[in-house]
Amino acid sequence: MITLNQLPAVKAEMLIRKPPEVVFDSFIYPEITNKFWFTKGSDILEEGKRIRWDWKMYGVWDEILVKRIEKNKNIIVESSDGTTIEWIFTSRGKDETLVTIINSGFKGSGDEVVNQAIDSMGGYTMVLCGLKAFLEHNILLNLIGDKAPDANINNR
Repeated sequence: MITLNQLPAVKAEMLIRKPPEVVFDSFIYPEITNKFWFTKGSDILEEGKRIRWDWKMYGVWDEILVKRIEKNKNIIVESSDGTTIEWIFTSRGKDETLVTIINSGFKGSGDEVVNQAIDSMGGYTMVLCGLKAFLEHNILLNLIGDKAPDANINNR
């Protein structure tokens, strides 16, 4: 039996060869974010707003609360399941940004927490890979939709 002494916090990172303001805006404006992550966002991210994100291919959605935004530096939201997602945008010169996504606050049994953390790590890694392909090469990889083709309601 494994005992968790500390709840996991997932961290995914990727260097994106674009300026911080371009990378930051990719998560603020849903018409950009839907190119590499969710299919629809109800509004732009602003502090204090509740925003709905839809993944139409799976017939699911989440409502998030925007807790904090520091332009071109940081975004913190709380998901409907109570987890916290933080994006950190670190400039690496004028044309490079290290994006760090930290997801924490998983709840449930030890097995459930570990499974949520593993799923989160894979998901946010794919989001960052999709972002990189889109911003650096203008390629839409459809990673999120293709991850679970049998769950995609459009493929049934």
